[in-house]
Amino acid sequence: MMNYNWLTVNATRVVMGAAVLLLLQGCGFLKSKFGGKSGKGGGEVGVTNGEITATGRKGWKQPTPFGMVLVPSGSFIMGQADEDVAATQINMNRQVTISSFYMDDAEISNHEYRQYVNALMADSVSTLGEEEIMSKYYPDTTVWKNDFTYHNGDPMLEHYYGHPAFDTYPVVGVSWIAANHFCKWRTNTLDDFRTKDGGYKSFGFRLPSEAEWEWAARGGRSGAKYPWGNPYVANGKGCYLANFKPQRGNFDADGYPYTAPATAYNPNDYGLYNMAGNVAEWCRDAYADNTNAIVWDMNPDNQNADEPRKVVRGGSWKDIAYYLETGTRSYEYEDQKRSYIGFRCIMDNLEGRTASGRVGGSSKSKSPKKVSAKKA
Repeated sequence: MMNYNWLTVNATRVVMGAAVLLLLQGCGFLKSKFGGKSGKGGGEVGVTNGEITATGRKGWKQPTPFGMVLVPSGSFIMGQADEDVAATQINMNRQVTISSFYMDDAEISNHEYRQYVNALMADSVSTLGEEEIMSKYYPDTTVWKNDFTYHNGDPMLEHYYGHPAFDTYPVVGVSWIAANHFCKWRTNTLDDFRTKDGGYKSFGFRLPSEAEWEWAARGGRSGAKYPWGNPYVANGKGCYLANFKPQRGNFDADGYPYTAPATAYNPNDYGLYNMAGNVAEWCRDAYADNTNAIVWDMNPDNQNADEPRKVVRGGSWKDIAYYLETGTRSYEYEDQKRSYIGFRCIMDNLEGRTASGRVGGSSKSKSPKKVSAKKA
């Protein structure tokens, strides 16, 4: 009797186990967990016959973002490329290596930034509040008067950000905080579209580190003093190569008394416009005099939320030529808005060194036809 009960119970367990296995197999559980072909389309699912057979997932590619160019990976001597005339000793020479990335070919323009402000006013008033948007993220047009004592900045104050005549000019009066927020909005806008279209999210837009900025500004020219090379700020015909403060203050000698269109003058060898002059540009790094001592030599990046001073690079329309040099460092406080500081974005290229052989512009450009500087 005991033998009979034991056999009956175990036979029942075997039958029930087989039924569960059949049920799981019918639901595709066994195939997805323990190998075999997937139930949909017969494609490989990653594990077959108990062995890992996973390869790269299909459908991923990293296109060049609109208005950006590819900056290759490489190594260079970062730091002062000429005499440190100010005796700052804050950018001593050091070899660093930079990974590839995409960078805006020009500074963010008024009309591009306006898309961001309009989106905030349309979608974020209920969460951020109109007062915060206007005070924190809207360009401060009063900088055209506040930055300079006894200066007639009224025409620029009234027209620079809002008038169509300045649509393609670089946005100014934007803090480091606002520039970062713009990058997040730009990322979310792209990723929302991609996910709705069934694609993968992007790597995201951000401000460049100062090492990335300097590598891009040099355009592949080792030891270059300026983005166009050495050693002068004008060409053989006497035409100035950037928008800055020539001579002893002849602001108009380079063709523009204030800022110039974002694509004025010739680009450097990476296809980047105005990496010297026009407007200085925010970088991601916190500023430190001893940066070389605290950052690594592979993609150096000094992010420090407790340091309100942020790195500014490139010089501007109001600066002398020294600030146009690729190795000159400066800073501004993260919440300050100036008439001579703008920004541009980058996006990481995680495909690695394959990018080193693909230098050049994108297939599309956000910018109108290049505007050449007038003769001096």
